[in-house]
Order: sequence, then structure tokens, then C-alpha cells
Amino acid sequence: MDLNDPELEFSDLVYAYQSWVIAIINDEKLESEEKLLTDEIADEALNAMRFLPGEVTNAIETSLARVYEVDSEELAELLFPED
Repeated sequence: MDLNDPELEFSDLVYAYQSWVIAIINDEKLESEEKLLTDEIADEALNAMRFLPGEVTNAIETSLARVYEVDSEELAELLFPED
């Protein structure tokens, strides 16, 4: 994702963040054999987080936690593990 691209839209940022959350849920909770999380997905999500309001990222996390039946607090720990 090129953040200098004049065609970049808000929905692109949402998609990048949403893809990262889904990849983490898939890889950590769904016990899928196919891993979805890549460096590119993680990098794009980190860039998107710089521009997305907290309310938007929170809404994405909450919605996906419900869809995939993951506890919100557990998802937060998976997304942002403490060192």
C-alpha cells in the first residue's frame, strides 16, 4: 500500500487493518493449516493504524471477534501482546 498514492481511500486503510486482524484470528485461533499472516499484511496494517481513528480499529476488532467467536480481550492480547 502506497500511502502517497492519491487514489488511496479510507476503505483501503480499513481493508488493510481488517486483513491483519483476520489473519491473526485465522493463525492463532482457528487452528488452520494455512497461515495467512505475512510481513506485507502486517506492514500494511501498521501503516493503516497510523491513519485510522481508534474508534474504527476498535469497531473492526469487535465485529471480527463476534463473527469468529473470539473473546474481545483475548483478541486484544493476540493483536498486541505485551513484551
